Parts: sequence; structure tokens; C-alpha cells
Amino acid sequence: MPILEAQDVGKQYKLGQHIMVNALSHVDFAVELGEFVAIMGPSGSGKSTLLHLLGGMDRPTSGEIVLDGQSMSTLGERELTLLRRRKVGFIFQFFNLIPTLDAEENILLPVLIDGKSKQQYLPKLNQVLSLVGLDNRRRHRPGQLSGGEQQRVSIARALIAEPSIILADEPTGNLDSAMGLEIIELLKHLSATYRQAVVVVTHDPRVADHAHRVVHLRDGQVSQPSPA
Repeated sequence: MPILEAQDVGKQYKLGQHIMVNALSHVDFAVELGEFVAIMGPSGSGKSTLLHLLGGMDRPTSGEIVLDGQSMSTLGERELTLLRRRKVGFIFQFFNLIPTLDAEENILLPVLIDGKSKQQYLPKLNQVLSLVGLDNRRRHRPGQLSGGEQQRVSIARALIAEPSIILADEPTGNLDSAMGLEIIELLKHLSATYRQAVVVVTHDPRVADHAHRVVHLRDGQVSQPSPA
């Protein structure tokens, strides 16, 4: 059974008073544990919209999204927030780190917000810092880290709560080629080693080369799912 599934999903936005824009239409998508899937398509094709819906950051206009057997459409806002916080790890193009917090504090933020203690997650913190290669940078703030290091912090933050799925929106978009490749290889390693589902929205063909499967979006619809 897929860990995450979109069933006949559509998303409309109102433009002005009368114009409706179809961002997504009749999209079916599924990903299983341990699978690394890339979503590709031209600008405006609906890639980021789909990712936001899959992660519960927005709700579809039609259709259904099921995460770990739970239909998101049946959940209130608080329940949806808790499901998202505990089941989904997010990685963003612009890192979204808090500049006044050091790497360790940024990584722990999701579990602290969830009411957990640092002591409870210290072994996991040490594990993810080692995994992303930042053992010796844990007390550095974002302004003291390179772009690649900041993205590694955001990956560690996505991992700290041991989510079932990781959703990444253009994770290599602000990195040079060499660092971008390192990030892609790290994400693939996470998928293979920890059997986490990884879904990456990207323009980067190198991501497609590393993915198990590529889903192509065009004009808000799946146009060509194919093996990578």
C-alpha cells in the first residue's frame, strides 16, 4: 500500500472576482516507502501546488489525499497540523532556517514545537548531524554556514521526527553543481537506507537520473510517468 496517495486531485484558484484557474486537474499520484520519486515539468505546470497538497499545507478543491492510511480531507486543522508535523519532513529551496538559532536548534525545532524535549531527541540529533556531515558545525548559525551546509541542516530538520515521507521543493535550486549533486545523493541514500519515501519537485535533470521514477506534469495534469 502506498504511504502517500493522491486520488483524482484537482486544485482551483480564483483570480479576481470571476476567473477560475485550474492549477491541477484529475491528478493521480502514489509513492511507497523506500521510493525516490522526482516530479518534473515546466514552470506553472503545478509541481509546487501538488507538493503543497501532498504535504497537507493546502487542501485540494476536489479529490482525496491519503497519508499513511489517513484521508486528509476528514481532518480538522489541528489534526492535519499534527499529522503533517509527525509524518512529513519538508525541505525547501531557500532553506527556511531561523537565523538567530544555531544548526542544532534549527534541527530540533519541529520536535520542540510538538512538545518533546531536547534530551529525549539527543540521540536522534547526534545521528542526523552525523548523517548529514555537520557534527562539527552544530553550534554555528545559518549566517556562518555555506549554502550546502544550510541545506544539510534543513535535511536534518526534516529527519528529526522520523517522518514516513520527505517532500523537497527544488532542494538543489540555490546550490552549485557539485553541492547539488551531494544533496541529491544524500536524499537517495535516505530513501534506500531508512526506507523513507522521498518526493522531489525539481527542474534539475540530475535528480531524474537518481530517482527511481519520474512523474511529468504539464498544464496541471500528469503527462508522462516514466522510469528514470
